[in-house]
Amino acid sequence: MTKRDEIINVTAQLIHSKGYESTSLKDILTEAEIGKGQFYHYFSSKRELGIAVVDHFVETWEQHLIKNILNTDQTGRQKLDTMLNWAVDYHEAQAKMHGCPFGNLALEMSEHDEVFREKVNGLLHSWIESLRDALEEFVEGDAMKHAQTIVAQLEGGILLMKSYQDVTILRNIADTIRVYYLNNKEFYK
Repeated sequence: MTKRDEIINVTAQLIHSKGYESTSLKDILTEAEIGKGQFYHYFSSKRELGIAVVDHFVETWEQHLIKNILNTDQTGRQKLDTMLNWAVDYHEAQAKMHGCPFGNLALEMSEHDEVFREKVNGLLHSWIESLRDALEEFVEGDAMKHAQTIVAQLEGGILLMKSYQDVTILRNIADTIRVYYLNNKEFYK
């Protein structure tokens, strides 16, 4: 891993836990164990680093969520179930429940920085579109509306989980989605 990648990874953890605005350049320098000169060798500003962090999050989620789950040869039902398991596992693995990096950045930055908004929106759009494709295999009606609803339910569950610091809430949301979409014949084609 290059020093630039190390700085991005450290900053990704800081932004995920503290938010973009609350993460100071001093925080980044301390955690990355670098000086200002080394920072400015790799990045022209905190904003440029922040955008690189969003790109890092996008690449990671594109790989784990979109490519490894939603764009596989599994059936649509299996994809939904695997996605729900992944969402819960991702947050259970965190030492503290900081929430969804994309949900957090969308809330914090989408009104203030168009580049951040577009990048976060791009991942959310890919997630919803890929989920829609999976749902079209077995859900009756407008699969796009169902995909938007499921992503909104998960993101809302993540927000509540973060507020309560209790992953049980997210597990409950995932289980409820399973009941409606995987165990309820009303939704089947």
